[in-house]
Amino acid sequence: MSRPLTRREYLMRATGGFTGLALADLLAADAMAASPLAEKRPHFVAKAKHCVFLFMNGGPSQVDTFDPKPALKKYNGMPYTGDAKVGSNGRAVGHLMQSPFEFKKHGRSGLEISSLFPHVAMHADDLCVIRSMHADTAAHASGCLQMNTGSIFIGKPSLGSWLNYGLGSANQDLPGFVVMTDPRGGPIGSASNWTAGYMPAAYQGTLFRSGGSPLLDLATPEGTSERTQRRSLDLLKSLNEEHLLRHPEETELMARIESYELAYRMQTEAMSVVDLDNEDAATREMYGLNNPRTAEFGRKCLITRKLIEKGVRFIQLYSGGGHIEDTWDGHNDCITNHTLHAGETDQPIAALIADLKRTGLWEETLLVWGGEFGRTPTSEGVGKPGRDHDWHGFSMWLAGAGVKGGQAIGATDELGFKAVEDRCHVSDLHATILHLMGIDHSRLSYLHQGLAQRLTGVEDRKVIEKVLA
Repeated sequence: MSRPLTRREYLMRATGGFTGLALADLLAADAMAASPLAEKRPHFVAKAKHCVFLFMNGGPSQVDTFDPKPALKKYNGMPYTGDAKVGSNGRAVGHLMQSPFEFKKHGRSGLEISSLFPHVAMHADDLCVIRSMHADTAAHASGCLQMNTGSIFIGKPSLGSWLNYGLGSANQDLPGFVVMTDPRGGPIGSASNWTAGYMPAAYQGTLFRSGGSPLLDLATPEGTSERTQRRSLDLLKSLNEEHLLRHPEETELMARIESYELAYRMQTEAMSVVDLDNEDAATREMYGLNNPRTAEFGRKCLITRKLIEKGVRFIQLYSGGGHIEDTWDGHNDCITNHTLHAGETDQPIAALIADLKRTGLWEETLLVWGGEFGRTPTSEGVGKPGRDHDWHGFSMWLAGAGVKGGQAIGATDELGFKAVEDRCHVSDLHATILHLMGIDHSRLSYLHQGLAQRLTGVEDRKVIEKVLA
């Protein structure tokens, strides 16, 4: 049996307890004061500080873009007799179809690129093409989700959210993760592709418009002075923080407090980013802003350069929106489809590359190009120019900070159906992107439902070492 406490011992212990309560309160206040997007140190030193994902929504054909297949000329018009699964959702299976687009070698490296991309081809020595990508699904919705979140299921944090969680943002006056969709519509699955999932909402993507006000309802209400707006926000913040002290587990409330403050700061910063009226004639011409065909994607690429200058961590641009021909989903006529969408994006992407080099941002910016999967080397129906989905083997490219350009990695089979050499899963690509940004994918985790969740999952995924400079 323990002896009773003396009066002095009791007072010492009680006082220590009260001190602990005060410390806990101070720590809680500090936690609220610190922005979830405050800049953090990477796991190791890396060149890349920003990442731009050029998402070709709908699935561009590898055999018509970056994976030339001479054998398709030889067997053009013949039935396919191999063992690759062809035909999604019961669609008709046609014959082998050669690419109508000519492939040529470009740059000192001799990298082969299709005639669809004459402007991007001028930067061939900067591109690292991965010709052996493969995914786990043939459906657009789950394919976009996997490419964006690492999972075919809804509810997981996106790549941009993981990067902002791991690295924070260099600019507290703008979102750390910006998304710009196609005016014809967003990807199937919509905001699920840029969600923060089970992470605090502060890490989710912010949808920007490429014209007018970047965000709806961002402008100060008419007749409201800046002083009045500031006082209203301060009062709202104090009430929310008082509630948060009693309910610290409510991460949505913390994100809301931060979003109000961010919106206030963005009223000046964001408007200046999307204002392109002061851009000189040469810049407007370079990005294709004077051409109706390239103007929309050109605006997004130019805004991207300005966002990078402001320190935004992750920017995703969508080419193609809605369904079928409004995207790269060339079921009916892959030839016309790809001519349209490549024609809209080729010049603006090349301009972004050139401009990043001109402004000195190339050495700290990573570019990623690709869609959710590829397309079959067969036509969709006999004598028809469409191509079906192919998730067994497709192409993507990376360029910029930390990337060894002027090369093609891996290979599909002779006809372009399956990845057979140096096969790269979508999660391997994610591990590589994180590595190029200074993050070890196996160490970046978030505790959810008692498990240390990761972007790359629990399987043994690898960094694609050949990509690294």
